[in-house]
Amino acid sequence: MNASTSPIRILSVDDHPIFRQGIAGLVSIQPDMILVGEASDGREAIQLFRMHRPDVTLMDLQMPGMNGVDSLIAIRNEFPEAKIVVLTTYAGDAQIIRAIKAGAQAYLLKNALHKELLETIRGVHAGKKAFSAEVSYEIATHATDDPLTPAEISVLRLIAAGYANKQIAGKLSITEETVKSRVKCILSKLGADDRTQAAMIGLKRGIIDL
Repeated sequence: MNASTSPIRILSVDDHPIFRQGIAGLVSIQPDMILVGEASDGREAIQLFRMHRPDVTLMDLQMPGMNGVDSLIAIRNEFPEAKIVVLTTYAGDAQIIRAIKAGAQAYLLKNALHKELLETIRGVHAGKKAFSAEVSYEIATHATDDPLTPAEISVLRLIAAGYANKQIAGKLSITEETVKSRVKCILSKLGADDRTQAAMIGLKRGIIDL
């Protein structure tokens, strides 16, 4: 970095202090980067973004309170030029697609090599997009799948929470026969043998969360 070039200003958002410390340590030894803030949840991320206007934000997805996707949407609505890198442990295709639709320019898993993360930060700052090999594979694998409808996702979420068909019918104010029909569609679309497997697939792919 030459004297006329400003360092890339970075905001780190993650609910795990140890992970934030790791990011801080990595950034501190880069001559072209500076950490301007650290947030532990989505709401704090919005506040710190307004305060610091970082060049690149590293955003976790699963956090208490406001999650990463909701925070990403709020930041991008207020600051459309915001450049956000999702940095998470979750590689589910539904989760990835939600983040991309919300405006994420990059999606990396936390097991990414330091070199890959640093190159991604620099690339996103320069206007590029980046997705790790695992992320690209997940998107490609399910690209032609028939997606679950919002109504089916509501049923799947309750299945994962341990409710029986009759209880689901009561909670959603629909008939038990309608629930059974939706369960049948869910199993078919997810390629699941039973309700338990469907719930596990839904959680793994990020279609639902608990």
